[in-house]
Amino acid sequence: MKLSRKEFLRGTLAAAGGVMGLAAVNTGCGGDDDGGGGGGGSGACSTSFDTNHGHTLSVSQADVDAAADKTYDIKGSAPHSHQVTLTAAQFASLKSGKNVSVESTDGGVAHTHNLTIKCG
Repeated sequence: MKLSRKEFLRGTLAAAGGVMGLAAVNTGCGGDDDGGGGGGGSGACSTSFDTNHGHTLSVSQADVDAAADKTYDIKGSAPHSHQVTLTAAQFASLKSGKNVSVESTDGGVAHTHNLTIKCG
């Protein structure tokens, strides 16, 4: 199977993050994609992971503005899923320019991820 350049780079970066024990993935606030897509869009949100192997989180500006509890799936290109829940209070912190730190569920794979989200 032939890999696209994007797939090759994503796999290489994910593997390097697992070997090195840390990786940062920046994703912008995009549309209303709560499936943990690759971001994009014109918002100013970014997410960093303490360790990562392909997971992504995309928080839309509409979600920040709505400020209601929401659970995201951060699977991305990883072979398994984790969930991250942001509360109304955390969305209010993001809207005011503060960073928010959250921990993912273990997703049944005996590990979690710590994420820091910043908007603005």
